[in-house]
Amino acid sequence: MSAILRFLISCSLLAGTTAGASPTGPVPLSGDVPEATGWRVEPVLGGLEHPWAIAWLPDGSALVTERPGRLRLIENGRLQPDSIAGLPRILAHGQGGLLDIALHPDFADNHLVYLTAARGRPGANHTAVIRGRLGHNRLNDVEILFEVADNKKGGQHFGSRLLWLPDGTLLVSIGDGGNPPLAFAGANIRQQAQQLATHFGKILRLQDDGTAAPDNPFADRLGARAEIWTLGHRNIQGLARDPQSGRVWATEHGARGGDELNLIEGGVNYGWPRVTYSLEYWGPRISDTTSTPGMRDPKVVWTPSKAPSGLAFYTGDRFPAWRGDLFSGALKFEEVRRIMLDGERVVGEEKLPIGKRVRDVRQGPDGYLYLLTDEPNGQLLRITPASK
Repeated sequence: MSAILRFLISCSLLAGTTAGASPTGPVPLSGDVPEATGWRVEPVLGGLEHPWAIAWLPDGSALVTERPGRLRLIENGRLQPDSIAGLPRILAHGQGGLLDIALHPDFADNHLVYLTAARGRPGANHTAVIRGRLGHNRLNDVEILFEVADNKKGGQHFGSRLLWLPDGTLLVSIGDGGNPPLAFAGANIRQQAQQLATHFGKILRLQDDGTAAPDNPFADRLGARAEIWTLGHRNIQGLARDPQSGRVWATEHGARGGDELNLIEGGVNYGWPRVTYSLEYWGPRISDTTSTPGMRDPKVVWTPSKAPSGLAFYTGDRFPAWRGDLFSGALKFEEVRRIMLDGERVVGEEKLPIGKRVRDVRQGPDGYLYLLTDEPNGQLLRITPASK
């Protein structure tokens, strides 16, 4: 039986036991899936403390963020001993710290690096976008380009993935702020994901100077934050764009169950927490509604939660059969999911067991897939064909 057929049968059986079908049919619910074949994992280097993201430079070297607040350089296949200087003060607390990294589309000319990080203090913190110009072992001209307008308490749900669009604007995912009993404006803070007056639980779209893109969908709405591109998210830690179709995809942490893969379009409400398959960590459903008019259904719901982090489209030639597929890291399941697509539909999944918490997934300039493992002694791993 093919992996696609087994996946579809699994989805059908799971959906039949879950309330809340969408208007066009049940949302596929994905549990365990077959194991992919023809690949192996090999270590590239270790010695990284809770690495979060990697970005390759034009010369083949790479920058890696470490959550405690360090930016590291990999050069000639080796991790350089000194971290890159020049970062502003960063809050390393809970899930927060130095998080994602993305190079400006014109990096070869301007050497600009964009980072996300938690800033503030444990009792009052927020997500920020930082920009600096990469020099010799330091960032110069460092600026805080954008900061979430409201502070929150605790160390949960910073979001923080970055993705450049072809028009030169930058998408930034912002988490909903955290789990109950954390409150904001007299209610659970996660309710702010449905409020246009805050940045919590949103994807933002910024110009490269950190200001709101002028044609954002809510820019002219009274009381709305002009930076908002989409709303109704819990905690997106995977963002990727299909370079052929231009479609943007996101993976999002649910609570207990209810992790999502979403097709992202500007102006759309993705439902959290009014519409979700998630359960509270202590037991009951968060919402009785899993689909409703005016809110977009996910393409897949992972239940139980795989804890998705890192998302990449594969376009290389090392694995011809994988071209056009999505690859999603899984912290809890300690694996990578290969997500097979037919246009806007998910038609199959396979797993690549890694045995370590996978924080980031990227395609390298050599056409291989690379993974970062979220550990005190984290590693950079490479996925290669088994026959290599």
